[in-house]
Amino acid sequence: MKTANIVLVTGPGGDAQGWGDMHVTEAVRDAISANGHECRVVWAEDRAELEAELRKASVSLVWSSLYFFSGRADIVGIPPDAVWVADVLDALGIPYIGPSAQTMKNLIGKFDTHEILVSHGVRVPRHRLCPPSQPSEVDFFPAFVKPNGESRSVGISEKSVAETPDALVAQVEFIRRELGQAALVEEYLPGKEYTVMVIGNGKKREVLPGQVTVPPERYGRYPILRSDMRGVGLTKISIPQEHREEAAELAAAACDALGCDDHVRIDMREDASGNLRIMEVNGIPGLKPGKSWSPQIYALYHPVADPYRALIGTIVNCALERAYGER
Repeated sequence: MKTANIVLVTGPGGDAQGWGDMHVTEAVRDAISANGHECRVVWAEDRAELEAELRKASVSLVWSSLYFFSGRADIVGIPPDAVWVADVLDALGIPYIGPSAQTMKNLIGKFDTHEILVSHGVRVPRHRLCPPSQPSEVDFFPAFVKPNGESRSVGISEKSVAETPDALVAQVEFIRRELGQAALVEEYLPGKEYTVMVIGNGKKREVLPGQVTVPPERYGRYPILRSDMRGVGLTKISIPQEHREEAAELAAAACDALGCDDHVRIDMREDASGNLRIMEVNGIPGLKPGKSWSPQIYALYHPVADPYRALIGTIVNCALERAYGER
């Protein structure tokens, strides 16, 4: 299969859930085409629209910016009646880029991610999910309080770091009221932040660590990444001078434990003792040219003429090899 027919799927929730506002989707499409594949974009708001579009022409591989179809476009939210795109594609027998349906579900629920990693001996912060746990059961402070099922730092502010039980209760209630979901309460990690891009599979897998920095004056009391700092060019990614091997080993162990495929990005931070702990594994990492972390990391490790085209081509070809064997 030298030339493949790739379908990119996006919809109203594409930007909140993954990389998929239309501008970025078109950039991904153009990069795929530049790598010699046929590519078309499908805008779908529900399962019926997606299935109808996929029937119009042959499909080698689907790449979706949506975890699932939802009535909201501004947050992820994990509605109980979510129709997961990977489930639809599995039912149709169409291969897709990214982790399996079950792995996607494990990744979007951060508490589930943590529990799986703990069971495999991979370091994460101390944590509780509220509910079903009660805030009064949290016995570690300061605590970091975040939505269990969001991305892009949605719901993160200075108040996310709770130093007292009362502050913790208030932030858990804020997440319930404003975002309609449980709060993941973690041990606050005070150290430097790292992010690791993992692309490819098996022997061809690349694990590429980056250190995340922000101009110090952009922070408030705590050095945390708020939503207004993400995807707008404020963050800088560099090849780490410290923890590079540790970050790569931790990310590889997480991918093995979770069963990740093709392209994920793993965020981690130093704890009070200076050891890295995983905060989140992103199953649909951002792909804004020049701004998202995956393209930045790839360009650091692959100083080619067009790193964005090379990144997209690598992800697509790795997924095709996984789906169809050596090409």
